[in-house]
Amino acid sequence: MAHINLLPWRDERRKQQQQQFAVVSGGAAIVGALLVLLAHMQMEGRIESQNQRNKFLDTEIAALDKKIAKIKELEKTKTALLARMDIIQQLQHSRPQSVHLMDQLVYTLPDGLYLNKISQQGSALTLSGVAQSNARVSAYMRNIDGSEWMAKPKLDVIQTQDKENKRSAEFVLRAGQATPSQKTEEEQS
Repeated sequence: MAHINLLPWRDERRKQQQQQFAVVSGGAAIVGALLVLLAHMQMEGRIESQNQRNKFLDTEIAALDKKIAKIKELEKTKTALLARMDIIQQLQHSRPQSVHLMDQLVYTLPDGLYLNKISQQGSALTLSGVAQSNARVSAYMRNIDGSEWMAKPKLDVIQTQDKENKRSAEFVLRAGQATPSQKTEEEQS
């Protein structure tokens, strides 16, 4: 048998396998690095697009906050205007009431009774005056109770005085201003 030296061929083959291994390892490292770089770029792209979305949402939220502030301001203005309109309507509604009240003050006064002072706070009336007798004050209270525009008379003070052989009664009377519709509701209940 002939001696064949296979060592150089094995060495050459080993070198070739080592070169192939180095090329494959280098290629795998490059492909791995490229995959890592690609994944990093993809993630950076997603992060950047999310940051842009967040920025867009922040600007939109700021714009909506301004609109909400304007809406709240408009609602305050609306509430103030509605309150003014209610006051104006109440004044318009109560304008003829004062005329009717003055008219009723004249019609309800019995003979021999004179008013010195009339004051009003809201719908509460305070009447003070002088009467020839207590009976005239009673008649006045009955007249007020029968009036459409006045209600609930209450006598606070009555003082009888004798001056120069004339007897008089000074009184303070409280009553409420009413409307015919209120008077009807009170009578029904």
